[in-house]
Amino acid sequence: MPRPLVELADVLRRHGESFREAFAPVLSLEKRRVMTAIESCRTAALGGHVDACDKCGYRAISYNSCRNRHCPKCQGSARQKWLAERESELLPVPYFHVVFTVPHSLAEIALQNKRVFYGILFHTASETLLTIARDPKHLGAEIGFLAILHTWGRNLLHHPHLHCVVPGGGLSFDRKRWISSRPRFFLPVRVLSRLFRRLFLSRLKLAFDRGQLRFPGALAPLAGPAAFSLLLDQARALEWVVYAKPPFGGPRQVLRYLGRYTHRVAISNDRLVAADDRTVTFRWKDYKDENRHKLMTLEAHEFIRRFLLHVLPGRFVRIRHFGFLANRQRTKKLARCRQLLAPAASLAPASSSAKPQAPASTAPDTVVSTGSCPACGCGRLRRLPIAAVAASDASVWPLTSISAAIAACDSS
Repeated sequence: MPRPLVELADVLRRHGESFREAFAPVLSLEKRRVMTAIESCRTAALGGHVDACDKCGYRAISYNSCRNRHCPKCQGSARQKWLAERESELLPVPYFHVVFTVPHSLAEIALQNKRVFYGILFHTASETLLTIARDPKHLGAEIGFLAILHTWGRNLLHHPHLHCVVPGGGLSFDRKRWISSRPRFFLPVRVLSRLFRRLFLSRLKLAFDRGQLRFPGALAPLAGPAAFSLLLDQARALEWVVYAKPPFGGPRQVLRYLGRYTHRVAISNDRLVAADDRTVTFRWKDYKDENRHKLMTLEAHEFIRRFLLHVLPGRFVRIRHFGFLANRQRTKKLARCRQLLAPAASLAPASSSAKPQAPASTAPDTVVSTGSCPACGCGRLRRLPIAAVAASDASVWPLTSISAAIAACDSS
């Protein structure tokens, strides 16, 4: 895949230092670490290796990745590994996509209370789905699902919401039957919305009473009990948005969908259009204007500020499993689900008998053969640490071009 013309790393390298100086009093250590990781990703700062041909002198450098979960360049391999693990957990049933959002007035509190607020979002959404699904008037079964936290809208502003991917059915309470949902209908979204609103406001009020919420800066007026209660009353009067998308066609479609959502970051490099000494331009979809695709240009510091709104607290888990997919009981309950769904087993995704093995780790001075040379075709590439090659063979700097390598091979 060709490298994008503009990358998030380019923007941070150009404007990051001035941004740090301008926002030094309010820029958290976690956000500074994210900026530094993305700026250093796949550069000499993180080290790497050299693939060197033993015939023609061709050299190619590969720098290490930062592996930060907010870096748009580092999510591909993490996504593929995660999807491979999830493939074995898919069931031969339709899957539904349910989204939980909170009003904007409450979302503002999350920016200063991310760990508490997002935790409440996970707990209340899961309790809502599990409770309504258990009700015999609706499904009367134990369901399982995964929930994925997203905190952004397409314009990079703060918009926390959960994407839940749910198999269309669940285990009966005696675990003797699989109870299927209706083909095109999972659970009533109006009922989900009302319960979700009640549970969320109750948990948020409890967090306030326990002193777990902070109200710095513009949020200071909400620190008093009367003002906070008024805020909750106003939110209670609103219709909260919970909606269910049409079911997927099958497990394969679920995997393709999950690949788009699970390891997404606030903005991907392929959405960036241009950047200069003052501004950054990117593509976005305006949902309020019939989903039209548009260009948005922001001042560079405002673009960085919006991106950093979505940096999560350290070690905060943004993909979680619930019900019969919860970590402690997943293996046992999934096996039981498959037993009950045995007649539909032919719909299950084919699993590979052999999993790809990761390359064995090597000592710094070990030479590894990595295939034939792309320049001359007759030599073998040897993989060496950059430091070892730079110390022993200065010709690696600069790299030998492919055309020069071919000429050298022909002359020999």
